Amino acid sequence: MSILEKLVQDIPIPKMAKVKQTFDSSKLEDVVTTIREELEGVKDRVEPGSEIAIAVGSRGTDALVEITRETVSFLKNLGAKPFIVPSMGSHGGATGPGQAAVLAHLGVTEESVGAEIRSSMEVVKLGELENGLPIYMDKFASEADGIVVINRVKPHTAFRGKVESGIMKMISIGLGKQKGAEACHQLGFKHMAEHVPAMAKVAIAKKPILFAIATVENAFDKVAQLTVLKAEEIEEKEPDLQKLAKELLPKIYLDQIDVLIIDQIGKNISGDGMDPNITGRYPTPYAHGGPEVTKMAVLDLTKETEGNANGVGTADFTTQRLVDKMDREATYANGLTSTVVGPTHISTAMPSDKTAIQAAIKTCNILDFNQVKMVRIKDTLHVGEIEVSESLLKVVREHPNMEQVSDLYELTFNKEGNLK
Repeated sequence: MSILEKLVQDIPIPKMAKVKQTFDSSKLEDVVTTIREELEGVKDRVEPGSEIAIAVGSRGTDALVEITRETVSFLKNLGAKPFIVPSMGSHGGATGPGQAAVLAHLGVTEESVGAEIRSSMEVVKLGELENGLPIYMDKFASEADGIVVINRVKPHTAFRGKVESGIMKMISIGLGKQKGAEACHQLGFKHMAEHVPAMAKVAIAKKPILFAIATVENAFDKVAQLTVLKAEEIEEKEPDLQKLAKELLPKIYLDQIDVLIIDQIGKNISGDGMDPNITGRYPTPYAHGGPEVTKMAVLDLTKETEGNANGVGTADFTTQRLVDKMDREATYANGLTSTVVGPTHISTAMPSDKTAIQAAIKTCNILDFNQVKMVRIKDTLHVGEIEVSESLLKVVREHPNMEQVSDLYELTFNKEGNLK
């Protein structure tokens, strides 16, 4: 037995119960019909014969293939020549083929949407902000006769502002490719709330951005609202979509948690591996919200993240299993681009799930370990059902959006000490 195992071997792990959390599940029943209706209002912006770049990002947006395909069809029917430009900053390994592969992973291919994909990291410089920060745009998009932007509007994980993740960020960072992402992050997240819209406004003024298709998703990652914004409406109307996105955001309905256990993290879950809006743990001091968590342990990586463990450093504890799966180059590249390297650090790695959980309990600064307020989730995309320890059940019973749906039970581990 190692010294780490000896130090935690007597720490009790509480019995847990399954708890259902309820959220607003309102969604669009027919996304295709909605987008067709919305696009009717921008017909006059499309010139026959014009080449139009459609900016598509790397996030797993609901109905992305259908929305992109309908946009392509709409433009073709008006006599335009649409093509797809991957718009994802430095994602996909910051290579043209890598970004095309990210789109393919999301289901967006030339065959599925009916348009050519032009993927390159080459950019042109559009100008500079007053402070000297350069503004870039993908070369293919910059040479097009028109540009259309598709993105989901949602709260950012590292800063707060009138606009966070959404259309203006897609224009300033996504379409800016690696160089644009690097420039926007250069002075840190402290200034992101001003730099994102400022860079986007320059791009809108200098290039023929025709319109944007903005979606807002409910707590179950389904489209709750879809809006087509004309270029001149983006600055005014995106903040309202941001407010709606925050209202619909899923959450853990507990204000104070001693120990939060997260089974898996990954880039397919969140750019930060796990959504700080759910965990309450942010990579910068410029964002806030969520529960107060004393100690947090992450146990594994998703298969889809392909070794990118960005976010593990936000936790207090992890497992050797997760560390062994890390692709350090892919992980560290995140920090080098965003300038926020804390999440790419390796948190204290314990030999197993059991020892990681025990270590989190041991260090959560309570007198009676048997009374630990512990929560376990699969990942931050799945919080409709969570597990809570016995000491939290009184709070659960009194909360209108929480319901205990199982009896208490012991967590079970295999012979290696990992959760079954």
